[in-house]
Amino acid sequence: MGLKICPELLGRLARGRTVIVVSGTNGKTTTTAMIATGWGGDVITNATGSNMPAGHVAALVGSPGSRVVLEVDEAWLPEVVRTTQPRVVVLLNLSRDQLDRANEVRQMAERWRRVLSSHPDDQLVVVANANDPLVVFAAAGARHVRWCDVPTSWLGDASSCPQCTRPLVHESNSWRCSCGFAKPLAITSTLGEGLVVGSSPATLDLSIPGHFNEANAALAVTALAEVGVGVADSVGRINALRDVAGRFTYRRWNRHTVRLLLAKNPSGFTAILSTIDPEPVEVWIAINARIADGRDPSWLYDVPFESLRGHRIYCMGERRLDLATRLEYADVDYRVVDDEASLPVVAEPVALVANYTAFSEWLARTAPC
Repeated sequence: MGLKICPELLGRLARGRTVIVVSGTNGKTTTTAMIATGWGGDVITNATGSNMPAGHVAALVGSPGSRVVLEVDEAWLPEVVRTTQPRVVVLLNLSRDQLDRANEVRQMAERWRRVLSSHPDDQLVVVANANDPLVVFAAAGARHVRWCDVPTSWLGDASSCPQCTRPLVHESNSWRCSCGFAKPLAITSTLGEGLVVGSSPATLDLSIPGHFNEANAALAVTALAEVGVGVADSVGRINALRDVAGRFTYRRWNRHTVRLLLAKNPSGFTAILSTIDPEPVEVWIAINARIADGRDPSWLYDVPFESLRGHRIYCMGERRLDLATRLEYADVDYRVVDDEASLPVVAEPVALVANYTAFSEWLARTAPC
């Protein structure tokens, strides 16, 4: 309602504050939480995950604080950058998501590039993932870029050059095109011996799993360095972060212990599946296809479910038969679950991987351990 009465409301609320914005297909909520935690003290953020201008307004109205970190939907990033005049923009990754309504990924990269290359503020710093060619294309026109060499498990949407469309060559943790477009030199790396930001080393010992979260943390620490937070200080706080909106947490349901994991597209699933114990444990996967998830579940065929061979998978959610069909093609052992009360109780915690609305349902029906 406030934006209808005053379309400039978000910009007015952001004025005079130090703003960091975070965008990308995957990892926005976690990286935003890492930045808020690593900054320390009172930090305004849209912690509920409402990542469009209405959610940003609600967050800013609720506090007079001067430090702000906002998670921003990929499609809204250009508008939010123009409106809030952030000090730092963090670009995580770009891949396909919600196929029934999302823009083609390269169009998104071009929109990002236009707003960042034409931004009038000479103080704006972009912190960007150097391993994602689409992100590099989007950020390359900005005046000040801090490139981060971080784990990037999914490049399925960046096989051709976003600059000239020729095939990209991926090799030895690098990539390049014959037109000259290539991976830039980074100031931040997590791919060697620990985390290094500029000349400042630190030890990442995260409480949440996955190399993808090491990447999120590296980008968060680099962004915080741009607003004056020491690397050792921010890393110490981020290492202690255990819970991001229920993700990665252990929960109880009936006699089961489950670890809730959110995955919503091929890139996210690829990252989450890499955290599954290689031993033949049981895994629950719940898939819905509502508006928030995207109505088109055909993205399941781009997920490398073959990595789950040796596990038994329990297929749940409204699109459990679509999931079961995909697992059949992947030669993965599965069971279709029509009645969740029939799920067998096992001694060890079960990994429960779910997309948006299925994750919300399981978070609501479970209790903290």
